[in-house]
Amino acid sequence: MGDEDAELDRLQSAYKAAVDSWITAIRAEEALASVHHRVAEVDAWENAHFLAEEARGRTEAAKAAYEDGLRSRLFDIH
Repeated sequence: MGDEDAELDRLQSAYKAAVDSWITAIRAEEALASVHHRVAEVDAWENAHFLAEEARGRTEAAKAAYEDGLRSRLFDIH
């Protein structure tokens, strides 16, 4: 069980790190979306959006891997 716990711990940590990264990316996009209209930098704002979407994709992949690990551990589904 120790090895399984260690792997689930690793998957959970990777998922949490991905969520944290996604939150940071969303906040960066929010900061650019919240400026006064005259100083809006559309290119930087759009780039921040793309970075947030990439982070979302990494988060979803990490979540799926963690869920698969949990299913394998809890329900013996491989």
